[in-house]
Parts: sequence; structure tokens; C-alpha cells
Amino acid sequence: MKRLSLLTCVLLLLACATAISQTPKPDAEEAAVRQAVQSYLHGLKYNDVESLKKAFWPEAKLFFVKNDGHLGQLTQSQWYEGFAASAGKEEKGELKITSVDITGNAASVKVEEDYPGSVYVDYLSLLKFEGEWKIVNKIYTSRQKKP
Repeated sequence: MKRLSLLTCVLLLLACATAISQTPKPDAEEAAVRQAVQSYLHGLKYNDVESLKKAFWPEAKLFFVKNDGHLGQLTQSQWYEGFAASAGKEEKGELKITSVDITGNAASVKVEEDYPGSVYVDYLSLLKFEGEWKIVNKIYTSRQKKP
């Protein structure tokens, strides 16, 4: 009887150890993608162009739909000009990553930015090249909050 109890305990411990070892661990690539996007979010939150430059490939474009319904496009340098007047100033609002999808060296990240007067949703395309994840494209939409 003691032998059966001991065997049961050993099998239970082995089952627990197996379950623990099979628990998913944070993926290193996802962590690296999130780190690149965190540089982007820091740049937005603090109007920090250097953080934005760290996150983006220099030739990345930003696309959006203008108020007149036409496609709008900004280069990195055009976009950075908009941060000059507020450089270093902290923006009020909550910025967060809501989804990450990675396949090989390509990733797509959805970001939500909830500011006092508006909400932005960004879809970021990232590629890993030269050992580093960079945002190579951004599309976004926004809406004004009702008072």
C-alpha cells in the first residue's frame, strides 16, 4: 500500500513538472517587437522624435484617410515636424498595444491611443532586418470624442 502511495506521488510530481515545463514562455521575438513599439509609444507620449526615429525605418510612410475622403500620406520628416512645438511635453492619454501577430520576420501590431479629445487606432507593419525590428509602415484612423 505504501508503495502504491509513493508511486502515485511520484507520478503526480512528474505530471506537474511536465505541465510546468510546457507552460508557454514569453516569446523572444514578440518581446523584441513590443520593445520596438514601446519606443514608438514613448515617442508619442513625450513628443520625443529620437524615440520615434529609433522605432521607424527612415523611409517608412504613414497613411490615413483625410477629412475629404482621400488618401493622406506623410513621410517621416513631415510627421516629425509636427512634434517640434511640443518636444518633451507629456501628452495626456493612455497608449497601449492591443495585439501582436508575428510570422517569421514580419509582424503586425495594433495600438490604441486614448487621448482626452480623441481616439487613434494604429496598425503598424514591422520587419526584422539586420537583426532588428523596425516599423516600416503605419496606417491609422482617428475619431473625436463627443463632449
